[in-house]
Amino acid sequence: MKTVAIVGASLAGARAAQELRAQGFDGRVVLVGEEPHLPYDRPPLSKAFLAGSASRESLDLLDADDLASLDVRLGTRAERLVPSTGRLVLSDGELEADGVILATGGRARALPGTESVAGVHVLRTLDDALALREELIPGARVVIVGGGFIGAEVASTCNGLGLDVTVLEALPTPMARVLGPELGSICARLHDRNGVTLRCGASVAGLSTLDGRVTGVRLETGETLPADVVVAGIGMVPAVEWLDGSGLAAGNGVRTNAGLVTSLPNVVAAGDVAAYGPAGIRHEHWTNAAEQASVAVANLLAGQVVREYEPSGYVWSDQYAGTLQLAGHPSPEDEVRFADGGPDDESFLATYHRDGQTVAVFGLNNPRGFGRLRRQALRRPMPVG
Repeated sequence: MKTVAIVGASLAGARAAQELRAQGFDGRVVLVGEEPHLPYDRPPLSKAFLAGSASRESLDLLDADDLASLDVRLGTRAERLVPSTGRLVLSDGELEADGVILATGGRARALPGTESVAGVHVLRTLDDALALREELIPGARVVIVGGGFIGAEVASTCNGLGLDVTVLEALPTPMARVLGPELGSICARLHDRNGVTLRCGASVAGLSTLDGRVTGVRLETGETLPADVVVAGIGMVPAVEWLDGSGLAAGNGVRTNAGLVTSLPNVVAAGDVAAYGPAGIRHEHWTNAAEQASVAVANLLAGQVVREYEPSGYVWSDQYAGTLQLAGHPSPEDEVRFADGGPDDESFLATYHRDGQTVAVFGLNNPRGFGRLRRQALRRPMPVG
């Protein structure tokens, strides 16, 4: 194998480039990124960078030594993968590769029909964060649609800037799909304690506009919430359209086996775009993207599955000067037991139980205790999904 192409200058793409060198590949590595920016860390986009307290340079994922060993193509869109040839059709030409790593991630899901409305934002890319940051001026009324991790972190940041913030969540409890209703209700209390209005069970009917700019969010109840800025935090869509005709199964992500190897020879996938294993599971989290890169590279270089991906299920979120941590794969039906502190405390630990097994650990503002409990409680393999 002489040339490996990495499609996607994402966290998974950057880690894959580093892993290729770390695992002994001394051939040509081409990193193709659609954005004009070098690979950057996304978590600060909703927190310190959005607040203006983190620099652009602090987000960099690759250092000068990394970049010196790569052929980096920024502002270049992948348009087609020719099956069985390793040939990539790019927006600026073609690229022949012996191995391909798909790390294209995805795009933020927008509110339907709002693409041309000023004041309406999504947050996934650096440019998204820069555009949103420009509008977070004193006195701005911010409405966030979606109470998941991104929505909660943006709400926390805007609240820290002194802005009036309302979060709209369609479910009865925020983050219930990830944390379940009991611990999701604790996330609801974080909003309340910090003066952010949380509206659960809220469905958006549309937006009110004036001269092409948003002025309010209309709910299905007929109520209109005044808004100068609207942020949609309603998930992401895997970037797979360009793979039509490649022969890959790529609906809700690129299907791979447990080793992140696709159905095409010498093509692997990693990160948010990879739907791995028999169930086609995608985990849209930082840790997942970072860890998958190592497995995908190992199997690409070996030409067979020598490692299977074993997800840690670790997720963290910084909200309102606090830290939420989760390890494992809980379901809303799991039994929750508090191991240290309780639901009304500002710091506590909890475990999730299913069929007599501990399947996940959660911590609020207790990183040391969380790490200890995680090691003790999750010694056995955790269910993948």
